[in-house]
Amino acid sequence: MSQACQIPDAAVAETPLAVRLRAVDPSALELKMHRGAQTPLRFSGTSLQALLRSAGVFDLGYRTFLRATGKDRVRWLNGMITQAVKSMAVGQTGYTLILSPQGRIQGDGDVSCLEDSLLLETDRCQAERLLAHLRRYIIMDDVKLEELDGSTTAIGIAGPGSAAILQKLGLTLPEAGTFRSGQLAGVEVTLICAWSPVVTRFELHVPAGQVFQAWEALVEGGAVPCGVTALEDLRILEGTPLFDVDFSDKHLPQEANVPRALNFTKGCYIGQEIVERIRSRATVHRALRQFALQGAAPTLGPGEKIELRAGDAAVGELTSVASIDLPGFSKTLALGVARVEALEKSETEPITYDGGTAIPLAAPPIPATE
Repeated sequence: MSQACQIPDAAVAETPLAVRLRAVDPSALELKMHRGAQTPLRFSGTSLQALLRSAGVFDLGYRTFLRATGKDRVRWLNGMITQAVKSMAVGQTGYTLILSPQGRIQGDGDVSCLEDSLLLETDRCQAERLLAHLRRYIIMDDVKLEELDGSTTAIGIAGPGSAAILQKLGLTLPEAGTFRSGQLAGVEVTLICAWSPVVTRFELHVPAGQVFQAWEALVEGGAVPCGVTALEDLRILEGTPLFDVDFSDKHLPQEANVPRALNFTKGCYIGQEIVERIRSRATVHRALRQFALQGAAPTLGPGEKIELRAGDAAVGELTSVASIDLPGFSKTLALGVARVEALEKSETEPITYDGGTAIPLAAPPIPATE
């Protein structure tokens, strides 16, 4: 693992939701360290099925918020990240990368435009490093950048039935890439229409002291509790890479294959020259892809990778693997980075791993919703 997402000792606390769930039934809750905090590992064997075919609710308390205030905040942050902040209206949000001057990825997150501030939501294990990186560029700017105090946390709900549950509970749904305020069971929340290529997904920002109240309302409304195991399976099924797992500070943005993070018309920002040079020349030597694995289903521990080969040559690595076995949908899927030449020739020169063949996918496989 690179140093970008190493977890500082101060960040090993349980999420606000995990604290409350463990207080209700400590013997029934198994926790896992994930992205800087202890979060529920699993609830039941039907969790992934709920996320794909009905609705599942899950903890996002391992996320944290960096807030930029001051009159120069929009101009300054627009020059720091790959997302176009200047063109954002209040109530809009978007995924972004943070780069070095050499164009290498330093971290990622979701930036949101509020009336009096900008929020950068990221994993807790990234926050300290991103704060240090971004603060170096506050020179003569009227900008204050700080991590929020933990008074707000997040939970998510996803699946084809999630919108109906939220509407039944009195919330008005935001459009894609936007957020709006509302009340859920008497709790003031911010509801975000989150990104997913496979299922309908929403995120709720909730006062930490009332997160269990909001969670109970969603469960009573029909959402199935899901742990990080099911959420990781869904992530790999979606083909969504995770920073410092599937890509790191050694990679360039186009190698990470996250085009939704890049804006090519916004003007200058740190690392922009390298990004534009790659775009104009249309050349990268390696790229992140989703694979369908045929053969043995490998197991990856934290920080482990599996070598990919084409013939006798090493051409890349598998970085995340999920074995999904649901009625009507049984596949082993993976994410990994491979040489572009090997990906282009994979139909005639198969890409293999120890135990089988890795077939590059053009798009995530979409399971049936029934």
